[in-house]
Amino acid sequence: MPHRPLARALAALVAAFTAALGAVLVPGTAQAAAVNYVALGDSYSSGVGAGPYDWSGCLRSQKSYAPLWAAAHGVTSFSFPACGGAVTADVLNDQVNALSASTTLVTITIGGNDAGFVDVITSCRFGSTSSCTNAVNTAKAFATSTLPGRLDATYAAIRNRAPNARLIVLGYPRLFETTSCGWLAMSTYKRTILNEAADVLASVTASRAAAAGATFADTRGAFAGHGVCAGDPWINDISGIVEAYHPDADGYRYGYLPALNAVTG
Repeated sequence: MPHRPLARALAALVAAFTAALGAVLVPGTAQAAAVNYVALGDSYSSGVGAGPYDWSGCLRSQKSYAPLWAAAHGVTSFSFPACGGAVTADVLNDQVNALSASTTLVTITIGGNDAGFVDVITSCRFGSTSSCTNAVNTAKAFATSTLPGRLDATYAAIRNRAPNARLIVLGYPRLFETTSCGWLAMSTYKRTILNEAADVLASVTASRAAAAGATFADTRGAFAGHGVCAGDPWINDISGIVEAYHPDADGYRYGYLPALNAVTG
């Protein structure tokens, strides 16, 4: 006569082993970790230059790298408080309120407006060579003296509000190619010193991100060969006042998004 209790026990053991093995080899969707993503920052995060924009007044575009990444990765939740024109104080006063202990991923671009991005570009595009040089030198001095403390405070506030999140700081691209660009373009000298200022800003930002335990995603390589004056530019020139010298839709999709993917996997 068969030993039914023993047979049932063996069958149950085999079923449990099979289920456990299946869970290891083919994880179910229930096993996937939640990704609660918050995208902070300025116009280079909100998507200025890509359009179309929402009605928030922050010029947020669904063609920016953040919503593109969120859609591609099927995140659990996505919050998008990034705002065109933001400085570090705006992140501290307004945007970090979107963070919580449940946030698992934070991205940010910040610091360019603190360093006077708009004034520098305006001085160089419409002013003399000397006014451009002075504006660039002032911005570089600010970036190396005052900006580090502002970035430190910003990253610390993010850590405080989202202690369980991975923080990824994305940098700004060089805006220009320095090849021949027509007689209406900025001079090669102006474009060169503006790119050098971008390098200083990238160096400072990378250093402070590392000090905060964050990951720095350098976008300069991704945009190489696609700046203003390129045959296939991913940066807007002066076709639109607000959008000038910001990435276009291709810049966010093929420049910023791959840079972010490179550090998130």
